[in-house]
Amino acid sequence: MLVLEIAVPENLSGDALRLVLDELRPTLVAWVISFLITGMYWVSHRDLFSGIRTVNRDLVWLNLLFLLPVALIPFAASVLGRYPDEPVALHLYGVVVIAASAMRLLLLWYAPRRPALLWPDAVAERVGVAIAIAAAPIPVYLVAIAVAGASTTISGLLYLAVPFLYFLLVTLLRERPGTRTEADEFT
Repeated sequence: MLVLEIAVPENLSGDALRLVLDELRPTLVAWVISFLITGMYWVSHRDLFSGIRTVNRDLVWLNLLFLLPVALIPFAASVLGRYPDEPVALHLYGVVVIAASAMRLLLLWYAPRRPALLWPDAVAERVGVAIAIAAAPIPVYLVAIAVAGASTTISGLLYLAVPFLYFLLVTLLRERPGTRTEADEFT
């Protein structure tokens, strides 16, 4: 996905290679964060569409609108990798992942309200947990945007924390008897 932008010149000495790798660190960190966040979106997308039997034009368009900000993640990660100490790079990244999260929520809201689109065994009433899981990163993204001007490091760490918080939330929901089934189906 983003590895195409990570290049190391050939024939470097040990010291020169260390310097280049040090310069590439922000790009690698942005790539790792983006890979994990994109993975979250992919898993959610897969889970949602495993319950979809057929699609209508509205769902196709909503899906494309979800994929639009997801497809912008590499661009935002590239800007963040090149300008890791610039608040505007962190703001851009936040706007992109918030847009992806918002579209993810819209998909999760729309599809279960159209029973004709779902497989007979799909359980539309369990979507509440999926919406809670999908919405959980948005406040963290908003805080990351808000603190970027004061500390780009804290902002970056908040973006990095989202996938770990996501997996922690899913794990906790799987442990609770009242949400176990829903967390297993919508994670």
